[in-house]
Amino acid sequence: MTTTLLSPPPHRRRFPGISSRAWEHPADRAALSALRAVPGFDGVVKWIFGMFTERGLRAVYLGSAVQVGPDQYPRIHRVYLECLDVLDIATPYQLFVAQNPVLNAGAVGWEEPFIVLNSGTVHALDDDQLRYVIAHELGHIQSGHVLYKTMLGMLLRAANLALGMPLTGIALFAVIAALLEWDRKSELSSDRCGALVCQDPEAVRQALLRMAGGVAEGANVDAFREQARRYDEGGNVLDGLARTLALLGRTHPFPVQRLHELDRWIESGEYARVLAGEYPDRKDDPADSPWRAWTEAASHYSERARHAADPLSRLVRGAAGRASGMFRGEPKE
Repeated sequence: MTTTLLSPPPHRRRFPGISSRAWEHPADRAALSALRAVPGFDGVVKWIFGMFTERGLRAVYLGSAVQVGPDQYPRIHRVYLECLDVLDIATPYQLFVAQNPVLNAGAVGWEEPFIVLNSGTVHALDDDQLRYVIAHELGHIQSGHVLYKTMLGMLLRAANLALGMPLTGIALFAVIAALLEWDRKSELSSDRCGALVCQDPEAVRQALLRMAGGVAEGANVDAFREQARRYDEGGNVLDGLARTLALLGRTHPFPVQRLHELDRWIESGEYARVLAGEYPDRKDDPADSPWRAWTEAASHYSERARHAADPLSRLVRGAAGRASGMFRGEPKE
């Protein structure tokens, strides 16, 4: 069934053909380069996407969440279609609402990604704030982030369950740490996309404030911006170390960091230039995009796994064999 996209209100600018390069943060690109240089990273990509399928991930949400459509959560559906139209995205991705009180959302998949909104996000945010959150996730998809974000989620779950990981010890920690560092930086890029679609910086700041405090009544954006400024001023070496340690294991920067980075981008004039129509066109994006190469690799590994015999049994047998080998004192592979 073809979905007819709604036109945005007259005051909201559309961005025909806009490239994700219009909103990507330099720190995002730098962290991505560092990530690809981590020893063993290629092996982890091969293992993760050889074990999991995108169809399987989608089935989880088809069974446990509610898919948004014209007759299901029409308010969310309307806001979503407006976001797609502003970013000139012709084919909608599937959108789900999952029962979770935490103010958050996510984009999952690689070939045909989909978006999941937590119910707490839908309840807590008004239309403009929700528009920012949805567009933030669309920014991840358009930038190609969703492949690595999906990989990180699966890797963390697999590591917790010790499902025959291909790397152990310091090597595995290095891959996960590099993914988390990049993941935090990718949020800064998608915050910009969310702001471009929302086109109301105050609504974006309100959304970030609610993500930090969870309470709408009595929330003061100006006081929160001042708090962000004080945080950015830093302190001594020990203060910096405490901040670094606090971020370990987090997939998102602190909300005050995101607010401050977004304010800096707006104040630089770049936000206004994009709104005025000065932005790169996606038709000029490089054909040899590294994201495209990794997506093709992930698809290849998943396809190969689908045609292999009983991958779960192989996984269990492999894990059991390694365990018995350790008890017999056999050398590790």
